[in-house]
Parts: sequence; structure tokens; C-alpha cells
Amino acid sequence: AAPPGPPIYVDLAYLPGSWSARTVDEEFFRRVRSLCYVVSGDDHLKEGVLRSLLDALLTGKHQWGTDIQVTLIPTFDSLVMHEWYQETHDRQQELGITVLGSNSTVAMQDETFPACKVEF
Repeated sequence: AAPPGPPIYVDLAYLPGSWSARTVDEEFFRRVRSLCYVVSGDDHLKEGVLRSLLDALLTGKHQWGTDIQVTLIPTFDSLVMHEWYQETHDRQQELGITVLGSNSTVAMQDETFPACKVEF
């Protein structure tokens, strides 16, 4: 458990992937307050903890007590993400959380991949 302390405010936070994703809980979101959270790491380990991570965002953000808008940026497509989005959409709106989806692609050299632009 982390010692009590004031929250940390940042513009952009990458949420850890693989086994480290298990360390992201509601206390993390209560303490690390970001305008944008990037959920990356399209792997089977992340899929296993993705729902609890997303639910922790809702619970942690509820404790902020302010009207700070938050953008969640997934970098991969996931059935778990789609289900969570549908099941908690009203709660996301209440808390000022926007899930960013993008059909944009970027082509570099011989490769194309999904992308989105984030501006501050």
C-alpha cells in the first residue's frame, strides 16, 4: 500500500501492460489524476486484468470530487473494452470520462497502423 499523500496531476499517463497492469487499482487512479490515460499492450495478460483496471478508473475518478474531464485512449481493439464501454456508458458520462475511438490509420514505410491525435 502506498503511503497517504496528495494526488499527482499529469496531462498524460500510460497505464502499464502485461503483469504490471495488475498494480493499477482504484488507489492508483485516486492518486494519479491525468487528463488522458493511454491503455496499451494488446496481449493476453492485459485482457485478463483489463476489466478490473477499467472499473478501477471509474471508482478512483469518482473520488476526485472535481469536474476534470478525462480521456481514455485504448491502443487496441478488445471485446472486454467494448463490453465495459457499453455496460458503463452512463457512469462514464456522469464522471466526465470520454473513451476515444479512432478509425484513423497512419502509413509509415511499408506498415499501416491505427492512430489518434491528442492535443493539449
